[in-house]
Amino acid sequence: MGTLIGLCKNGILKVFTPRVVPIRSLQKRKSVRYMLGIPPYKGKSLEKKLEEANYQDPKIYYKVDIGFPQTIQNRTEGLQQRIAHSRQLKGNLELEKKARENKLLVCLDDVSREWSKENAPEHIKSAAEYYGVFQDLFGDAFFYPQVGLHVEFKFEQSFVPVYRGNLIKPNQALTAPDINYDSDPDSLWTLVATNPDGHLEKNNVEFLHWFLGNIPGRDISKGEVIANYIQPFPARGTGFQRLIFILYKQTEKINYSSLTLPSDKVDMKNRTFKTYDFYRNHQDQLTPTGLAFCQVDWDLSVSHFFHTVLDMDEPVYEYDFNPPYHPKQKMFPIRQPFNLYMDRYRDPKQIAKEYLLKKLKNSHPFKDPKPSLKYPNAVPVYHDLNERLHGGIPSWLKREKIKERLGHGRINDY
Repeated sequence: MGTLIGLCKNGILKVFTPRVVPIRSLQKRKSVRYMLGIPPYKGKSLEKKLEEANYQDPKIYYKVDIGFPQTIQNRTEGLQQRIAHSRQLKGNLELEKKARENKLLVCLDDVSREWSKENAPEHIKSAAEYYGVFQDLFGDAFFYPQVGLHVEFKFEQSFVPVYRGNLIKPNQALTAPDINYDSDPDSLWTLVATNPDGHLEKNNVEFLHWFLGNIPGRDISKGEVIANYIQPFPARGTGFQRLIFILYKQTEKINYSSLTLPSDKVDMKNRTFKTYDFYRNHQDQLTPTGLAFCQVDWDLSVSHFFHTVLDMDEPVYEYDFNPPYHPKQKMFPIRQPFNLYMDRYRDPKQIAKEYLLKKLKNSHPFKDPKPSLKYPNAVPVYHDLNERLHGGIPSWLKREKIKERLGHGRINDY
């Protein structure tokens, strides 16, 4: 690129050298993203970080098996037996014919019986650990339920069984359940039913629903009633609560006179129970062998129980959520709907109350509700002609009335 020579006003020649722009500066460059921290292949995964953060020394934190020793089965022998049994069934032409015609019936009682012999203790223990039964009742102890505990509530013309965490309504558990388990007639047993989530006055304690001691064999009717049965009563708003049945095997007859409660009245303080302390005081005479538990939540029978049996007002709970964040309220908000903006800074309970009063005002206890409009938008929202002549109603109120007729908007939330 050459130079330019120009003549100035005073007659002096001046040399102009143009600016040289490199070609690289005119080219578009790609944006470069720099990595924050070390590369992923060198860093630790989230799982490993959580494992290191929640590390517990096995010499200090360890679980203790307080039940009977589990019978160790030979897996190789069991696998060979299952393979032989499967081959035998595959070679049965009669079973194959019934299976093709959808006429093959499987006895579920036999399946349950085989499951109880093989995998029931491990499966029940896993379910109990998932629901936090051992941690809340025994702390760092656990046991394998070696004895199958069958609990059934009689409800109307059928029975409601208790499995491992199934949901049962309190009105289905008004009376004491039927208990069944396999045992020798000369053995002694103790049955305890507690709720670790339903105590109304204290934390980290349980409410005792049922206590039977010195049961001969499996004859529940001959056992000593230490505490008579009380239906579950989960308070409204507390969600699901656990009702846990634990069967203990006794080595000798135990004197439960200090724990016996009167059967004519229900006292919340006397029903305070703690399985950890109870087992620690009788660990030489008791061994947990059976387990069954279910979940219960509120229904109308709980209100009747509070008013008649406990003779008290029914408590109602609600979760105290963190208040939602809203920016500081402005005197003149721009481009904001008037009613929605004002309601944003009001108490939600007050808004719900206003909607409820509006519904009650338009309803009659002895008359049918007014039929909905066939064509909601064809009917004017004005109440009378005078209202229309004197300026009508605000646009935001008109819009709200149209939404209420159509069933849109916030009317569905209250």
